[in-house]
Amino acid sequence: MPIDAQQPLQSGLDPKCEPADVLGDLDLTGRVAVVTGGYSGIGLETTRALAGAGASVVVPVRTPAKAEENLAGVDGDVSAVQMDLADLASVRAFAAAFADSHGHLDLLINNAGVMATPEQRVGPGWEYQFGICHLGHAALAEGLLPLLRQADAARVVALSSIAHKRNGVLWDDIHFESTDYDKWQAYAQAKSANSLFAVELNDRLADDGGRAFAVHPGGIFTPLQRDLAVEEQVALGWLNEDGTPSALAQAGFKSTTQGCTTTLWAATSPMLDELGGVYCEDCDIAAPASPESPYSGVMPHAVDADEAARLAEVTAAMLAAAG
Repeated sequence: MPIDAQQPLQSGLDPKCEPADVLGDLDLTGRVAVVTGGYSGIGLETTRALAGAGASVVVPVRTPAKAEENLAGVDGDVSAVQMDLADLASVRAFAAAFADSHGHLDLLINNAGVMATPEQRVGPGWEYQFGICHLGHAALAEGLLPLLRQADAARVVALSSIAHKRNGVLWDDIHFESTDYDKWQAYAQAKSANSLFAVELNDRLADDGGRAFAVHPGGIFTPLQRDLAVEEQVALGWLNEDGTPSALAQAGFKSTTQGCTTTLWAATSPMLDELGGVYCEDCDIAAPASPESPYSGVMPHAVDADEAARLAEVTAAMLAAAG
């Protein structure tokens, strides 16, 4: 998707609007959704909003006990099924079981993720953040692709981040095998990959009427910051020395309910019926990044069709080699 496709639609929604402002009286009865990470943070609020609008929501869960506790207060048709994005066998088993029990999938929300973690490895030695945020979700989407194609205008939403602006995919050493590990480079790479995933998947779904989008949900305090010490969040300008939200965070950060609204908008808005493969933020298509807007906008490398095709090829090879 060329960067010039990144033109805001002037949706009319406030960046800090609530789920009800996005969904209104939309009836999603009969629609089936999968929401990864749908039992914590903004994922939980995404699940709550979709189920409240009538959708049947399936939440893949790594920690069943925690999921059961968190989802207990969610009204509607919500079910939790075991899956771990770090375990390809688990991902493939989930997709196969889902296909056995469902004839189509209307919404796939790739919400789960990790951020700025210490160096870890998953699978056959993959860098942890790239493995969880991108490769696990890519395997899930591949397994569910036939069901997305069976749906009437399916939508896929991949959660990216403003962190993508730091760097794109590190093609020469994706898994930090020969270079020193940098947790923020690794996170930026994973979030750029999430956006490129949406670009490529949108092309694959287009003939069947499906669409895929990347979403930056905004700054939100959630369990995503679990690996960041208070001191580091102070240095980033997010917290005061006493651990309370800074003035910057109070002005710019969103609540967890506000943080799920761009996901909901990308998943349901009729304004996007004829669009796809774009990067969204604040309930609108994001504008190209500019020096004047350091906390918004999208970089060309995150929506480049050639980069997306290259990532798809590399991803397929990695998943095949993993068995």
